[in-house]
Amino acid sequence: MSISINSAIDSLEAPEGDRLRPVRIWLYILAFTILLMVSVGGLTRLTDSGLSITSWKPISGMLPPLSLSDWQAEFEAYQQIPEFELQNNWMDLEAFKSIFWWEWGHRFLGRIIGFMFAIPFVVFLVQRRLNWRLAPSLALLFVLGGFQGFLGWWMVSSGLTERVDVSQYRLAAHLGAASLLLAAIVWVARRLRPDRAGDLGTGNIIALWGLAFLVFLQILMGAFVAGLDAGYGFNTWPLMEGRWVPEGLVVLEPAWRNLFENLLAVQFAHRMLAYVILLYVVVWVGAGWLREGFSGLDNWLKIIVLMVVGQVVLGILTLIYVVPIPLAIGHQALAFMLFSALFATLADESS
Repeated sequence: MSISINSAIDSLEAPEGDRLRPVRIWLYILAFTILLMVSVGGLTRLTDSGLSITSWKPISGMLPPLSLSDWQAEFEAYQQIPEFELQNNWMDLEAFKSIFWWEWGHRFLGRIIGFMFAIPFVVFLVQRRLNWRLAPSLALLFVLGGFQGFLGWWMVSSGLTERVDVSQYRLAAHLGAASLLLAAIVWVARRLRPDRAGDLGTGNIIALWGLAFLVFLQILMGAFVAGLDAGYGFNTWPLMEGRWVPEGLVVLEPAWRNLFENLLAVQFAHRMLAYVILLYVVVWVGAGWLREGFSGLDNWLKIIVLMVVGQVVLGILTLIYVVPIPLAIGHQALAFMLFSALFATLADESS
C-alpha cells in the first residue's frame, strides 16, 4: 500500500498537493474517531457489556430498542447465553439496559465511522482531489475498516455459547487489527503532506521499526491481559507474588499455552515486555543524546520517549490500583497513540 501511496504523491505537482489538505484533515479526524472507538471498546470490556447484544444486524441494528417489547426481546435473548445464566442472573431489565447501551454505542460508532469514511471519499473523488493511484489505497483502508466490524462480531460470537466472556485470542485479533488500521490511516495522512522531510538517518529508522514491532506485540499482550482479566490479580509492583520471577509460570501443557491462557504468565509477559521496551528506548535515545546532546534529538523522538515513560507509569498505576476504569482506558489509548506516533515519524522518513 505504501508503494502506491508514494507513487501517487510523487505524481502530484505543488498546486495539486495543496488541494490534499482537506483529505489530510479528513484522515486525521478518522484517526481520532477510531481512537475514540477503541476507548469505548475498552469501556465496553471493563463494564462487561460486550455480550449484551447477541445478534449482528448491520442495518437494523443501527436503531436501539424503541419500545418496551423491543427491550424485553433484547433482554430475553441475553438471558439465553451463559454469561447471564452463570454470572448475571440477578439482572433485571433496568440493569440490563446499563450494559446494553455501552455495546450499542460501540457498534453505532463503528457504523458512523463507516459513513465518515465513505461519504467524504466519494466527495473527494468527484472533486478530483484524489488521483487514480491514490484512491485504491484509500479504498483499501475502507475495506480494512469494514473487516474490523466482522472481527468484532467474530469476537462477540465466541462468548455466546460455551463461555461467559469472549475468547482472548479473538479479542487480541480485534484489537491488533484496530491498531494497524489506525497506524495505516496516520501513515497515509502524513505521506500526503507536501512539506515532509525526514533526516533521522538509516540507523534511527531501523530502530523505529523495531520499536513499532515491540509496541505492537505489547498491544497484543495487553489484549490477552484484558481478555483473561489478568490485571485484577497480582496487584503488586515490582514483585509478583513476592518474587521477581514468580512460581507457576509454566503449569499448562503444551508450554506455549501459558503465554496466552495462564493469568500469571500473561501478566508477567506483559510486564517483562514493558521493561524491554523501556530499556530499548533508553539505550537507543540515550546513545543519540551522548552523541548529539538533547537539542540534537528529533522532536518526534522526544515525544516518543515521553509517551513510552508515560505508558509504563500508567501501566503500573493501573495494576496497583486494580484496574480503575479511567487509568485502564488511558493506558490503552496511550498505547494506540504511541503506535500511531511511531508510524507518523516513519511516514515522514519514508522515501
